[in-house]
Amino acid sequence: MSIKSIAAQVFAWLVYHKNQRWINRPVETQQAVFLKLIAAAQHTQFGKDHAFATIKTHQDFSTQVPVRDYEALKPYVDRVVAGESNILWPGKPLYFAKTSGTTSGAKYIPLTKESMPFHVVAARNAILNYIHQTGNAHFVEGKMIFLQGSPVLEQKNGIQLGRLSGIVAHFVPAYLQKNRLPSWETNCIEDWETKVDAIVNETVAQNMTVISGIPSWVQMYFEKLQQQTSKPVGELFKNFNLFIYGGVNFEPYRAKFENLIGRKVDTIELFPASEGFFAYQDKPNDPGLLLLLNAGIFYEFIPADAFYSPNPPRLTIGQVELGVNYVLIISTNAGLWGYNIGDTIQFTSLKPYKIIVSGRIKHFISAFGEHVIGKEVEQALSVAVQQHAVRVNEFTVAPQITPATGLPYHEWFIEFEQAPQNMDAFAQTIEAELRKQNSYYDDLIVGNVLRRLVITTVAPQGFQVYMKSIGKLGGQNKIPRLSNDRVIAGKLRIL
Repeated sequence: MSIKSIAAQVFAWLVYHKNQRWINRPVETQQAVFLKLIAAAQHTQFGKDHAFATIKTHQDFSTQVPVRDYEALKPYVDRVVAGESNILWPGKPLYFAKTSGTTSGAKYIPLTKESMPFHVVAARNAILNYIHQTGNAHFVEGKMIFLQGSPVLEQKNGIQLGRLSGIVAHFVPAYLQKNRLPSWETNCIEDWETKVDAIVNETVAQNMTVISGIPSWVQMYFEKLQQQTSKPVGELFKNFNLFIYGGVNFEPYRAKFENLIGRKVDTIELFPASEGFFAYQDKPNDPGLLLLLNAGIFYEFIPADAFYSPNPPRLTIGQVELGVNYVLIISTNAGLWGYNIGDTIQFTSLKPYKIIVSGRIKHFISAFGEHVIGKEVEQALSVAVQQHAVRVNEFTVAPQITPATGLPYHEWFIEFEQAPQNMDAFAQTIEAELRKQNSYYDDLIVGNVLRRLVITTVAPQGFQVYMKSIGKLGGQNKIPRLSNDRVIAGKLRIL
């Protein structure tokens, strides 16, 4: 074992035991974060408008600060973008993370000198925690690749602007720079297809040990490697044993990945966003992600089934329950207050607090009151994929409310890498699993309001073509698992 590997194990041990301090005091940790945030921002414009100086308790906060999404917070954000100081957080942000909005066009999420370090430290700690749990540190001696957006930044009224992954690229620790690929020049390529080709050329002969990125785009990289070399990725990179991912559930992709790699590798799931780094997988065989309670973020949780009611409960960490679908609300040291990031989560453990991402509050199907969520369709597909020896590249689901004949149904658009021998049996398995998870959907099937789901096969690379057509190929962009309309369905049908 090299000195570098030994040093990594020692560092991992120190970080693990340091983290136990806040893990074992969750309520106190969140209370301390809450009070620190309120004190820091009471003299900002937002703090004055919402009487932060009078806030002593969470009840005060929930009374005086309404839950907002980006659209509702936008008047304040626009002032920050225009160059004003002390609006949402003291001073000005260091960066804006630019993301694609669904109703507001581009969104500008502030990153401050207080918030930025947590994005970097959380990713580092996820890897160190893996080292501590497994004892595996050999990968630090090889090359690591992080498929991400371009690190080239623009200027917006004196503040640097870019994609979060590109901004984070500027903060890679010096001790990792020599191990990190692709090169800076390749990382700066904007066109995703050109960029992936360049990454393949740079990495094909390297000792790759860690690969990280959103599964759908890493899959594209693996396919190009295989096309160029005619070898499984695991044979090409003999020491590749750790895949780090976030953004989507990996399970629907797992069979395809294992086929491309030729063997199983360890995985670490992360839950990062422009608004904050929320959680990471702290145990290799536990799908629950450790919620980061000391990361400059105060969390609130609203039961998803009550979210659209006039006065929904806003719970704190000590009030949550296992298995309930919650909308995640955050207040941060980047100046986001009572902010709805759009994700829903469920707790899988309360000691320590661990979560899974169950979907998006706006991404669901409830055309008939069924309220099917992302976690349910992903789990149903995963079961069917395993039972029928199927490999799936990508999928999305939409309702068909006005079919030409017969009852309405849910339409599953699936791009297969290996299709089932019996498509009808495959669909029946998905249907049974979905009905098992969602009683409302089951009632609609039993009551002959809906008929059984329909699978529409998408042509090879069809989802890539669709994403390219809307300017969202690669990077941090993801296909919505669920739509309550047929916008995506309509475009997939004409490809």
